[in-house]
Amino acid sequence: MIDFRLDRGSGVATYLQLVHQVKHALRLGVLRPGDRLPTAKEVVDKLAINPNTVLKAYRELEREGLVTGRPGLGTFVERTLGGASVAEHARLRTALAAWVRDARTAGLDAEDVEALVASVVLDSFRVGEDTA
Repeated sequence: MIDFRLDRGSGVATYLQLVHQVKHALRLGVLRPGDRLPTAKEVVDKLAINPNTVLKAYRELEREGLVTGRPGLGTFVERTLGGASVAEHARLRTALAAWVRDARTAGLDAEDVEALVASVVLDSFRVGEDTA
């Protein structure tokens, strides 16, 4: 089950933070089709947010076809977003963790690493660019 958390200083709307976290969990294989998301009440109790915020996030995920609400039962994952296997994710995560350790040793802080990764990702996925 997903464990939601909020970054109240991020400037990102609370409902979007929930949506992004579900999408990340789907991409990483943490959530799979058939899994139940926490109820709105469970999320409200944990994060001290308005129930309408949770419902708005779940409606957005439902609109995108990622989850479906079943009255009286909860909200369930319909499909995943991951393109690679769980084993492939684990292999890549291990390699990335080693790279981050190297970056920290080189003197980069978290913001430096995020900026560098974002730059490389953008460069690597430019439309029409050969990624080979």
